[in-house]
Amino acid sequence: MAAQEYRAPESIGRLQQRALLVGGIALVLSVVGAVKFPGPFYQSYLMSFMLVLGLTLGSLGLLMLQHLTGGQWGIIIRRSLESAVRTLPLLLAFFLPIIFFGMKHLYAAWLEPEKLKEQPLSDLQKTYLTAGGFQFRALIYFAIWLALMFVFDRLSKQQDVNQSDRALRRRLKMLAGPGIILYAFAMTFAAIDWVMSLSPHWASTIYGFLFIAGQLISSMAFMIAVVVLLARTEPFSNVLQKRHLHDLAKLLLAFVMLWAYFDFSQLLIIWSGNLPEEISFYRTRLYGGWGVVAVLVLVFHFFVPFFLLLSQDVKRNAKVLPKIALWLIFMRLVDLFWMTRPEFTPRALPSWLDIVLPLALGGLWLGLFAFNLRQYPLLPIVDPNLEETLEHHEH
Repeated sequence: MAAQEYRAPESIGRLQQRALLVGGIALVLSVVGAVKFPGPFYQSYLMSFMLVLGLTLGSLGLLMLQHLTGGQWGIIIRRSLESAVRTLPLLLAFFLPIIFFGMKHLYAAWLEPEKLKEQPLSDLQKTYLTAGGFQFRALIYFAIWLALMFVFDRLSKQQDVNQSDRALRRRLKMLAGPGIILYAFAMTFAAIDWVMSLSPHWASTIYGFLFIAGQLISSMAFMIAVVVLLARTEPFSNVLQKRHLHDLAKLLLAFVMLWAYFDFSQLLIIWSGNLPEEISFYRTRLYGGWGVVAVLVLVFHFFVPFFLLLSQDVKRNAKVLPKIALWLIFMRLVDLFWMTRPEFTPRALPSWLDIVLPLALGGLWLGLFAFNLRQYPLLPIVDPNLEETLEHHEH
């Protein structure tokens, strides 16, 4: 089939319109919340921002992983991954309110001298946790991610033109390895700066990997939902097979297990050490209402998806699998709520801003994603592995 025959169906255009409509309405309500309740607004904003950032950067990580390994699992979702990665400039725009207006509401624990008198920082923390350093490092993180986006997007476009350029395919593979390392390092320090510094006297060396694993979960879950949506109409209805869903679901299961391993390892090490400066994170999150949220995250973010995804029938079921995937994205939001909000309030109940802001940022992000997806063919039609990927041999 020619490239134009693999264009996104009309359902993606309708998705774009509805997402932008919901996002726009929620954004108006969010502005009202920002004016009347700036503190709670930015607390909800940070949580929502980290969710949509995970969808974008997780897609970047998966895209580079696919170029590195050359697995057939990535052929089906590569264009969707690229469309998600190209939303990164929007994420930069989303981050600007935090830089210009939200820091004093989120990071007062290390920005305000009065609070530092009660519990002073170490010399290293005083050097690292500064407003200027925070902003400069954020610039570096986005510069790295945007550079990776630009490189892989440009090479992908070149590949569509130079169909038989093996050197180009080798270059994509060679760049993917260092790119994954850069992504992981930048995201690790971003997680430290943007989330872990909410509690400046507590530290964890595995904290950044929790976010990386969570991003891989949310992005893979989103890709599963997208390909199932595309498969409802031509031309993708003749492309997506049960074995493709099975491969994607196996990766989703692996990422869920990886996230659980990192989370449990952090808890086990801190619990075993039992040092006053290390247990503060869990003391506020494992008791009272926050303890209930922790149990919900444990059960519905790990145990239920884990046991469901063990089933081969579930992994191949186009009706059940996307529901599990969308549920995991929702649980990522709950997990981010549990990780960020106890630093501000002992109440474990979400506010209306915790509903409106994810809809605002998520709706605008989804609208741009759908727009990007309509700009290119749904499949990399010149990829040498495409023909084998599209062969029908169900078992």
